[in-house]
Amino acid sequence: QVQLVESGGGLVQPGGSLRLSCVASTNNFHSYSMGWYRQAPGKQRVLVARFRASGTTDYLDAVKGRFAISRDNAKNTVYLQMNNLKPEDTAAYYCNARNTQTATNAFGQGTQVTVSS
Repeated sequence: QVQLVESGGGLVQPGGSLRLSCVASTNNFHSYSMGWYRQAPGKQRVLVARFRASGTTDYLDAVKGRFAISRDNAKNTVYLQMNNLKPEDTAAYYCNARNTQTATNAFGQGTQVTVSS
C-alpha cells in the first residue's frame, strides 16, 4: 500500500500563496492518478484537483485559475500551488493516490491550511 506524506501547509494572509507537497513511498508512482482533496470543519471532503489517468487535470470550480497541480515522477511527488488564497480555502488538505488496477485509493494524514488576516 502506498504511503503519502503531505507538507507545506500553514497560516497565510488572504491573497497569499502556499505550495503543498506530497511524497509517495512507492516504486510505481507513475502508475497512480494523484490528486488533492480538502475538508473544512463540519463539511465533507471534496476534490480540489487531480490528474486523470490520461494525464489531464480536473479542478474544483472554486479554485480554477488560482490553484495548479503538478507532479514530478522522478521525485515521487505531487504538488499543489495555491495562489490568491481566500479565507474559504481554509481546510485540511489531503493527498490522494488512486490506481484502479490494484483497487488502491489512499490518503495521506493531511496538512492544515489556514487563510486569515
